[in-house]
Order: sequence, then C-alpha cells, then structure tokens
Amino acid sequence: MTTATGTPGTKDRILDAAEKLFADEGFTATSLRAITTEAGVNLAAVNYHFGSKDRLIEAVFERRLAPLNHERISLLDALEGSDENPSLEGILEAFVGPPLRLHRDTDRGGPTFMRLLGRTLTEPSQAIHEIFVRQFAEIAARFTPALERALPVLPPDEVFWRMHFAIGSMAHTMCDTFRLKLLSAGRCDAGEDIDATIRRLVSFIAAGLRAPVPVDTPGVET
Repeated sequence: MTTATGTPGTKDRILDAAEKLFADEGFTATSLRAITTEAGVNLAAVNYHFGSKDRLIEAVFERRLAPLNHERISLLDALEGSDENPSLEGILEAFVGPPLRLHRDTDRGGPTFMRLLGRTLTEPSQAIHEIFVRQFAEIAARFTPALERALPVLPPDEVFWRMHFAIGSMAHTMCDTFRLKLLSAGRCDAGEDIDATIRRLVSFIAAGLRAPVPVDTPGVET
C-alpha cells in the first residue's frame, strides 16, 4: 500500500527490497540486515510486519501469486460460464496468459518477480516448495478437472505428467528469454510481442497434451 504522497509504505518497501535481493542474491545469502538497509527501515519493522524471514519470503511470493492466480481463475470462470466445454486452447490461455503478461508488467514488479522465480529453479528448497503447494492448491483444483474434461481420452495420471511438462515450458519461457535470442541470433524474442508468445506457447502445449500416450508407458493401460 502506498502513502497519501504516492510513495510505498513501510511494508511494501520491505517486500520490494526482499524481492529484489532474493532474486539477485538468493534466499540463503540474503540477510535481514541487507533487506532493512535496502528498504531504509529497521529490523523492528520487519519483525512487526512479518515476524520472521521465512514469513517474509512467503509474503513476497503471496503478493504476486495471489492476484495472478485470482486472474487465472476469473478467466477460467468466464470460459466455463460461456461454454460448457471450453476448448483446450482456451483453458491453456487462461493458465499461461496471466503469468506471461506479468513478466512484462513493470508496474506490478513482473521482471523482478520472474527473476525470483528463476532463482527458485536453481535453488530448490523444501520451504519454497511448500509455499508453492499452498499458493497453487486452488489452481490445481480448478484447472485439473477442466483439462480432464477437455482431454477425455487421457488417463488421469497422464494429465498430471503432461501438466508437469507444460509448467516447465511456461517457466522456461518466462525465466530464460535470453537463450532464445542467443540461439536465434536475435531473430526471436519472447518478450517482444507477448501475445504472440502466448499463442505459440499455447499451441505447443496443446499439441503435447493431445499427443498419443506412448506404448508401454508405466501405469497406463493400452
């Protein structure tokens, strides 16, 4: 929340500083002292608003993920409200569109938060994993049945496998745009036209979700 003068309040300054430093330095390497120095506050302010470093880390993720997931569910609600059987592509666009648009939204801290997500991929942590499980519980509860209805020939476990691969494609697209520009000698830029990137990603994921189940896949009856 900002103050009447339009400047960030103490809590937001702490969150902004923590998000930036966690993205730049990592969770373990970033001390509360570094965060308070960056935010221009004292340690008592961190303890008052968050209580601990672990709770601060969770609040950093919650600030971005809660509205992001609300947007995803709102898009899915609109789809299902207008069509009993929404297309697979429509469901996927509701899932991948909001985070990719956030990636380019500087007003909502998108670029910094995407760097933070990239950091979580290189520094796997049980505590961070548990935060993601809590944040995505409602998303999984809504999108999994929608995908199962759109892909009735797939066994339920196979839907989970393919969504795992889909999330990996989405995360890589958001967190490693430099590699695409490098490999294409600058001809392709995932951040240049975000709507075109979303269309490409949705098409790619949809093709993978619709692919035949490989013969002799463990746990799949043929």
